[in-house]
Amino acid sequence: MAKKFRSKKYREAAKKVGEGKRYAADEAVALLASFPKAKFDETVNLAVKLNIDPRQADQNLRGAIALPNGTGKQARVIAFCEGELAEQAKAAGAVEAGGAELAKRVEEGWLEFDKAIAHPSQMRHVGKLGKVLGPKGLMPTPKAGTVTEDIVAAVREFAAGKLEFRTDAGGNIHLPLGKRSFDNKKLVENFEHVISHLKSLRPQAVKGNYIQKVSLSGTMTPGVLVAVEQ
Repeated sequence: MAKKFRSKKYREAAKKVGEGKRYAADEAVALLASFPKAKFDETVNLAVKLNIDPRQADQNLRGAIALPNGTGKQARVIAFCEGELAEQAKAAGAVEAGGAELAKRVEEGWLEFDKAIAHPSQMRHVGKLGKVLGPKGLMPTPKAGTVTEDIVAAVREFAAGKLEFRTDAGGNIHLPLGKRSFDNKKLVENFEHVISHLKSLRPQAVKGNYIQKVSLSGTMTPGVLVAVEQ
């Protein structure tokens, strides 16, 4: 979108950003904090461009990560499990927990949740929900840590804001890092945690610079490029 069509606050913020300049993480966060604020607590978004080919199975990165300082948003989690484990899942923060009866409820259209966790024993019920949960990105999967025997820990982490991620067709990963109301130090810690985790996932086939471009932005702000060591 051309700058002339942007809001006055956006244009004011854009003037502070050096064109093409890449800032150290703490400088980038401080610059972001100096931008005019919206009337709501904006999300701070991280965008990372990786030098990968997502068409190759070993380079299509996917996983889940819990940020050290959270994201500032609680998630509604349901857990597919039974008996005492279901009670423990509710105690850990699940809005609903159960087996076949919960699967039927979801199949009939109940979708008032943000994340679904499943015990492996429940996949006989959950597997039938692919057409309902798949298109909404809610289908439990081992790669994302949402199919697990440790239901209680998973519920607690995802309810607190644990994030799933995967590369898009262009090799990009987008994640929320927190809120603009966060202390700068907390945002930097979340940023460094994500970058360190992505570095640990570097595919062996990648040659040259793995992380090509990193940007931080608020919901209503321009992006700030961040310098990252390879």
